[in-house]
Amino acid sequence: MAETTIKALVFDVFGTVVDWRNSIAREAEATLSPKGVVLDWLVFADRWRGKYQPSMERVRSGHRGYVRLDVLHHENLLEVLDEFGVMGLAEADTDHLNKAWHRLDPWPDCVEGLTRLKTRYILGTMSNGNVALMVNMAKHAGLPWDVILGAEPAQAYKPQPDTYLTGVDWLGLEPGEVLMCAAHNDDLLAARDCGLKTAFIARPREYGPDQDWDFKAEHDFDHITESMIDLAEQMGC
Repeated sequence: MAETTIKALVFDVFGTVVDWRNSIAREAEATLSPKGVVLDWLVFADRWRGKYQPSMERVRSGHRGYVRLDVLHHENLLEVLDEFGVMGLAEADTDHLNKAWHRLDPWPDCVEGLTRLKTRYILGTMSNGNVALMVNMAKHAGLPWDVILGAEPAQAYKPQPDTYLTGVDWLGLEPGEVLMCAAHNDDLLAARDCGLKTAFIARPREYGPDQDWDFKAEHDFDHITESMIDLAEQMGC
């Protein structure tokens, strides 16, 4: 049955819509291997991603003003390169590698599922990624967003309430008319606390075969799904 009160769906992107881990590993190998660098590329991707939350926490805690995720990613990349002993890269190389986050590939079910959902609902991002990152990724991956919402419009990082509520306000809707879709339990709980409806989309291999968190929905969300196509079917699309 189609959802009758929901007018817009907003999505976490990293991990929920796109496969950041394998995409970053691929991009790192393509950029660094010609320079003679030999690494475990998936470990490199994990280490870089591991700095994501701590770098945003400095902004959320007020120890630093808001800066775009591109800036945080670049700072984190330089730290990771140093930790792996990768030296002597040209600025053009580090800039290109940093923009790997603009070139992430979607999970196989996403373009079809989102395209179906778009026939009935407004679709937007609700990501910590900045606007340019999200737009470039959408072009690369064929993601049919209607609008880019999230951290940069709100000047705040999830799970701060302003991130979700600014997006709702920009859409001219009430929180209960917006469905937050994510593969991460804490993201959905924060959105629910702001009055949004919630949908869990399982991505049990986001962090690889040994993932042991966010493996499944841990709460009674409004929709619990196995894929973007499953979500489309549940939403009557």
